[in-house]
Amino acid sequence: MIDWDRVATLKEEVGAEDFDEVVELFLDEVDAAIDDLAAQKQHPDLEDKLHFLKGSALSLGFRSFSDLCQAGESAAANASGVVVDLDEILRCYAQSREAFLSDLQSKVAS
Repeated sequence: MIDWDRVATLKEEVGAEDFDEVVELFLDEVDAAIDDLAAQKQHPDLEDKLHFLKGSALSLGFRSFSDLCQAGESAAANASGVVVDLDEILRCYAQSREAFLSDLQSKVAS
């Protein structure tokens, strides 16, 4: 679910002193986008929203969530009549967020 190697690499790239701030910023931005996605019944810009979420997820190692966003983005781009399962995407984010926060300190030690 979480690519801990990516998380460790990010921590190394930004530095331990800035890592917590990067994590907080990521979660704030994605939480806002997720809330927006959950609140709307119509999503004329669904492809763009899922693209943003996919990129954000990859930045912080949310691998499964990113994969679902990629699949949804592709389906929305093709307008092939495939329904994007937003509930699954929302559930996966909640599970990924919980796993990330509960395991962060033990998986990416200073």
